[in-house]
Amino acid sequence: MILEEKQLSSEYKFKGRIINLRQDTALLPNGNTATREVVEHPGGVCVAALTDNDELLFVKQWRYPYMEETLEIPAGKRDKKDEDPLECGKRELKEETGATAREYIDLHPLYPTPGYINEVIFCYLATGLTFGEQNPDEDEFLDVLRIPLEKAVEMVLSGEIKDAKTQIAVLKVKVLRDAGKI
Repeated sequence: MILEEKQLSSEYKFKGRIINLRQDTALLPNGNTATREVVEHPGGVCVAALTDNDELLFVKQWRYPYMEETLEIPAGKRDKKDEDPLECGKRELKEETGATAREYIDLHPLYPTPGYINEVIFCYLATGLTFGEQNPDEDEFLDVLRIPLEKAVEMVLSGEIKDAKTQIAVLKVKVLRDAGKI
């Protein structure tokens, strides 16, 4: 079966600093048309930073859309869609936690919500950490925590960690650790 849809028309409904919203008309495989709403986002990067003591670095911060604090691994938006994901990850890790890493391992990109947003989040594992000063963005307020990997897995499984990119990265790191690959 052919699954591809073809864009017939597109109209921007909103253009913002972080996202754009467009409404498209798409030709479906059966010849009918459908309206598709698409949020455009430049993408982001997340870094599961693992200390020599098997602790992951987390940031606790207020997430306005949910009106609550969340616990997440360091992450951030790419400045431009063509910004090198690894360089973005290095920058975000340093800004948010003060850490730099000797080694980065690609944990592969993920699509957080493919039904309506084109965001791609590039995921990395960082090891061989050294620490310096944090330098968060002027509108970024966060606390840095170190959580043992095993405890982080428990927190993912219990629903205490709700952020999808963090859940995925924590579980990938656990699988790699258990397989002796890191």
